[in-house]
Amino acid sequence: MIDIQKNSSAAVIVLHEIYGINKHIQDVCQSLSAAGFAVVCPNLLHREEPFDYSDEKAAYHHFIEKVGFIDASHKIKTLAMNLKDQYQKVIIAGFSVGATIAWLCSEDDHVDGIVGYYGSRIRDYLETSPACPVMLFFAEEERSFHINELISALNRKNIKADKLPGAHGFNDPYSAAYNSRSSRIAFEKMMGFLKRL
Repeated sequence: MIDIQKNSSAAVIVLHEIYGINKHIQDVCQSLSAAGFAVVCPNLLHREEPFDYSDEKAAYHHFIEKVGFIDASHKIKTLAMNLKDQYQKVIIAGFSVGATIAWLCSEDDHVDGIVGYYGSRIRDYLETSPACPVMLFFAEEERSFHINELISALNRKNIKADKLPGAHGFNDPYSAAYNSRSSRIAFEKMMGFLKRL
């Protein structure tokens, strides 16, 4: 778990990908802390070491079998409720499976905003109706679904969904899918979004 305390009115809960709290997620937490936010990043995997990118299948199966979207979202809602005692605003920023978990928390009264990067499984939970502002980033290149159809389905109140050049994982500089331009654009949009909340 990463817990960076700040004398701030806002806390960001960072939700990792199937790999766990790796260098990419640590860097995201540091960037948000440097921007003035308190940051909490729970380890949802129940294991100390993150998975390597070469273990993608094992990481995915571990997440589905040992973590799960619904159970994880319940834990994050409880964390958001507890953080609301300390901070005026609680925001969740998630990556891949973390983005889908964040999406599932968007109906919760204790959450003031959601940022999600390439949460492809959001398509399985389109009945979710966010009660807070939501900013979602998707990659143009997705193998398992039609991105334009998903963005069209998300064209609703409180939701801003953007499609950026690159593949799933474009924000991760340690991944082969890294796209520096899309990563920079998404970060700038995310920071503007967070400041407006």
